[in-house]
Amino acid sequence: MRATLRLVWVLPALVLVGVFVYLPLVQNLQFSTLKWDIYSGSQEYVGLDNYAKLVDDPVFWSSLGNNALYAVVSVVFQVFGALLLAALIESIGSERWRRGLRAVYFIPSAISLTVAGLLFYFVYEPNLGPLNHALKAVGLGQFAQAWLGQESTAMSAIIAMSQWQGFGYSTLLFAVAIQRIPSEIYGAAAIDGVGAIRRFVHVTVPLVREMTGLMAIVTISGAFQVFNEVMVMTAGGPNNSTQVLGTWLYRSGFVRNNFGYAAAVATVLFVITLGIAVAQLWVTRRRRVEW
Repeated sequence: MRATLRLVWVLPALVLVGVFVYLPLVQNLQFSTLKWDIYSGSQEYVGLDNYAKLVDDPVFWSSLGNNALYAVVSVVFQVFGALLLAALIESIGSERWRRGLRAVYFIPSAISLTVAGLLFYFVYEPNLGPLNHALKAVGLGQFAQAWLGQESTAMSAIIAMSQWQGFGYSTLLFAVAIQRIPSEIYGAAAIDGVGAIRRFVHVTVPLVREMTGLMAIVTISGAFQVFNEVMVMTAGGPNNSTQVLGTWLYRSGFVRNNFGYAAAVATVLFVITLGIAVAQLWVTRRRRVEW
């Protein structure tokens, strides 16, 4: 009887997940085997031809490389950098200062990615943007340039904006994880004469391992699902230099009217993010922290 009641309560959630998550995944896999004109509605089964085209598509590979670069930079700043900053904030003796700093760093995360992208689009504007004016004001005018208009700097400029926007959120989560560490452990380390750096390395880092693993999963998965900031700031340009898998998927399906190819890109994106998540969950569970 209890098992039946549990099933009754769980069944609606299972139905919703099945209809809105797993069914679209299966349908997308089916779509990736078609040559589909979404405007005329004509469909032609082409098997794995769309995946074969991916292998020979230089824009797909450059998009994948941009996502990988995005992921590496995000891990450095939003995982390791955020952990270090959170440890510094939590080491401050004044609770008022700790709360104030948490709020200051979290404010950019409260801004939507679209708004942040528009804001930095203005910041990077070569003639009126404050970045070039600031460089000229401090005697570094030779570095002023069209940040979003050059292939060499456009992707880096977008990544810099995203790190500014997401850094505070990661810092706040790490601060919460550090607060959960029993103060007795830090007290014992202090009595043993362990310095601040060694306490961070040998106490803080190991005891926030689960949060570190979670943030790594979220950060890397998010880096491979980037879309809004690129569309707002460059739409993949100049010359496709800032295309990522999400924007190339959109452009292939809704601009170039190649919906089957776009579905193939989406399938590859799903496999990459799923593989990363499974691998990191496996590593995190094997190294679970208990106290």
